[in-house]
Parts: sequence; structure tokens; C-alpha cells
Amino acid sequence: MNAYQEPQRHYHSLQHLSECLALFESVRQFSQYPGEVALALWFHDAVYDVKGKNNELKSAQWAVNVLCEVNAAQVVVDRVYALIIATKHDGLVAEPDQQLIVDIDLAILGSSPERFAQYDAQVRAEYRWVPGVLYKMKRKAVLNEFLQKQSIYSTDYFKEHYETQARINLLRALK
Repeated sequence: MNAYQEPQRHYHSLQHLSECLALFESVRQFSQYPGEVALALWFHDAVYDVKGKNNELKSAQWAVNVLCEVNAAQVVVDRVYALIIATKHDGLVAEPDQQLIVDIDLAILGSSPERFAQYDAQVRAEYRWVPGVLYKMKRKAVLNEFLQKQSIYSTDYFKEHYETQARINLLRALK
């Protein structure tokens, strides 16, 4: 828990972790291995260096170390590792629990306009060291990348409940 309270965190904080865990409880029934998804959520942003390029890898390695310390089955260790790595958002994931954790992590995009605006400000605060013009350019590219997808979300539940609002929020943020 202390990791989520580090001073550089504004969005990738206890608030984000709490929101993800609460959302997971409402969609738990869609998970094949709910205990592993919950563990992966706890660890998915455990390491967060705003200038780092391998936060998910370090978070996944931390989870592996903890799971090995408690003699978790290798299949559990492997699944939790893969779930955390999926939150890099760098490609399509086909495994259902990976799709679920990615959708949970991206649910913020389809949150209420007020929460989305808060999220947007929190992300800017995490990257306050980036000059304004460069930040706007990079942020615009990231948001456009989501909009260019046929669907932002992979699971039917998130498509139905979050897709439309996510697109509205992203378009509003780009203006």
C-alpha cells in the first residue's frame, strides 16, 4: 500500500487502486481466476516511476517474488505475471482474464465527465516535468490512439457500459 502513496503519484495512487478493486468486485463473475485477477490488480501499478519505461515489468516481478515467497503454484505465478504485463496496453490480449484486467484499468476513460477531468488533471500532475507543448502533443497522440480503435474495450460488459462515455470523454479532452 505504501507504494501507491509515493509523492510522484497523482493518478496511479490508492484512488486508482481502490477504483479498480471496487470495479472488479462488480465484474468478478466474468473472471476465470478471480483470485489471480485481484492479486494482479493489487500489483499492476505497484512500481510507478513517471520516467520509467518498465513499470509493469517491475510490478510483475515484485508480484512473482511475493508469490514465490509464499510457495504459490507456478501456474498461479505465471498467470498473475501475464495479467500485470497485459496492463502495458501495448497490444491485443486474447485471454479473457487479461481482457478483463485491461478493461478495468481503462475504465477511467469511460467514467463520468467530472471524474475523467480529475483523472486528466492527475495524469498531467504526474508528468508536470514535461514541458506543456510536448505534453499536449504526446497526450493528444495517446488519446487519439484509443479513439482510433474499433473498440476501446475488449469485453462485452465494458463495451456496453463504458465505450460510449469513453469516446465522449476522449473527444472532449482532445478539444
